[in-house]
Amino acid sequence: MKNIVLIGMPGTGKSSVGVILAKHISYAFMDTDIELARRAGRTLPRILREDGLDRFLELEGETGLAVDCENTVIATGGSMVFSEKAMQHLCESGVVIWLETPVEALEERLTGGSRERRGVAAPGDMSIRDIYALREPLYTKYADLRIACRAGVENVVADIIRKLQKTGIISELQAE
Repeated sequence: MKNIVLIGMPGTGKSSVGVILAKHISYAFMDTDIELARRAGRTLPRILREDGLDRFLELEGETGLAVDCENTVIATGGSMVFSEKAMQHLCESGVVIWLETPVEALEERLTGGSRERRGVAAPGDMSIRDIYALREPLYTKYADLRIACRAGVENVVADIIRKLQKTGIISELQAE
């Protein structure tokens, strides 16, 4: 079976949605941010602080290229889309779903130091709106499906399952 690859901005809920979606369809779950931190032996903010943005993006791309699994929901880092090779690899492994969240909601979620704690890969002087504008064309490019994230994690998961069933990627028997 194919993987389900979740892409989108930091704060969209890729990890939260991914864990619940995987449980509903009996898939494994993988978070590339956690894998990147494990491989580097450091947190994402520390990698960004010590190695800089370019090296972080390089490590993130290497992590995406190293993904080798099946029947897995994969939550990617928000900036994974900057690595064309990694995204081609992930696209070949399954269906890519963009969790699309209004920029206003992202601005609310990524305030008060949350951006720094999460390790958002972008120059510090860039606003969330600017980061979104930079990444949106890449999310559009790689996404097989788009899910509007407006009504809570369980509703987003239900929307994903409906779309996956409608496209024949999963059967009704898989979703419990």
